[in-house]
Amino acid sequence: MSIDHPSAADLASAHTDVAGTTAAGTDAPPPGCPAHARGVRLSGLEYQQTPAEMYRGLRREHGAVAPVLLDGDVPAWLVLGYPEVGYVTSHDELFARDSRRWNQWANIPADWPLLPYVGYQPSVLFTEGAEHQRRAGVISEALEAVDQFELGHECRRLADELIDGFEGSGQAELMSAYAHALPMRAAVQMCGMPAGGADTEDLVHDLRVSLDAAEGDDPVAAYVRVQERIQQLVKDKRAVPGPDVTSRMLHHPAGLADEEIVQDLISIIAAAQQPTANWICNTLRLLLTDDRFALNVSGGRLSVGEALTEILWRDTPTQNFIGRWAVRDTQLGGRHIRAGDCLVLGLAAANSDPQIWPQGHVGAEGNSAHLSFSNGEHRCPYPAPQLADVMARTAIETLLERLPDVMLSVPVASLTWRPSIWMRGLTALPVSFTPVAR
Repeated sequence: MSIDHPSAADLASAHTDVAGTTAAGTDAPPPGCPAHARGVRLSGLEYQQTPAEMYRGLRREHGAVAPVLLDGDVPAWLVLGYPEVGYVTSHDELFARDSRRWNQWANIPADWPLLPYVGYQPSVLFTEGAEHQRRAGVISEALEAVDQFELGHECRRLADELIDGFEGSGQAELMSAYAHALPMRAAVQMCGMPAGGADTEDLVHDLRVSLDAAEGDDPVAAYVRVQERIQQLVKDKRAVPGPDVTSRMLHHPAGLADEEIVQDLISIIAAAQQPTANWICNTLRLLLTDDRFALNVSGGRLSVGEALTEILWRDTPTQNFIGRWAVRDTQLGGRHIRAGDCLVLGLAAANSDPQIWPQGHVGAEGNSAHLSFSNGEHRCPYPAPQLADVMARTAIETLLERLPDVMLSVPVASLTWRPSIWMRGLTALPVSFTPVAR
């Protein structure tokens, strides 16, 4: 069964639809802030299991840019269209990253659950212009020095170690026992932290809470603990450097301050851990439940690459991202965006935009024009996507090789997604297989 994918012409055509509606002073009527009275809340359980339905509904009612309400009914704009997300991320002069521009700060309480996403930090995530190029350059050079062959070898070792722990039982819950554990260990080792220690496990737990808090979690307190642990890592590496990302950042000619490196390391580890874990698990779900892949992967690993790419289109780990802030009054998708308004990048919605999938068959088959790693100056820095691919591909291929008859041990309809509008990942992936005697 073949899945259609957008051609270069489709993508180019989609982008041209934004022209003429993005500059201030166009003829499009400005709905303005009153539109947010009809905004859809992005919190709660209503859409968390089937966000694609929400995106379709928002697109039908509001078009490519929809008024939404964040936690506490704070207004924002959700950018749903593929060309519109591409435009926003390509025009930093109109839609910038420094969240101190936000016109809603007077309404944000100190314990607001989304504060770890949007509260300004001296991080590469919030820098702009020449300063962003300087900071992103340090990260890229530190990551470029990671030998991808050695990373793959280390991920294989970690995968084997994890599988050794459950292969004799004939069953496992792969989300916690495998998909989360492997990229976590690989990421912290790249940065020079010892793998497997209690402090490292606490760090990963707090990263998860700060990025994807469940009911009862305290994301602000978790983020503070993350900072404290990374501060200690930087202090240790300043005293005793090693062949790792942290040491390379500390000794880069750009001369970043320790606090800048702390913030940038948090961004690196967070991006490498949870999104990669969800990428692994979402792909395993596809491989174990979709007949198009099951025929190819049984006893082998022929379609792992296609499955990894398809997931970036269909169930991308980062569904939505906060965001951008309007530098001045402007127009986007027929909406009047006021200076200081917050725009949430709807990466998952953009990837399924019917303008680029007119037949409705969202797929991949060799096409990597998705927006899952964002776009423009602030996209995931090179070579971070390649390193994540090494981790995910090695994890999946090793599992299928070691446990060739692995299968889902519950009905696919019983699988549930974590209650988050931001990240896309399963709560659990229980599987069974023939026990391996040792």
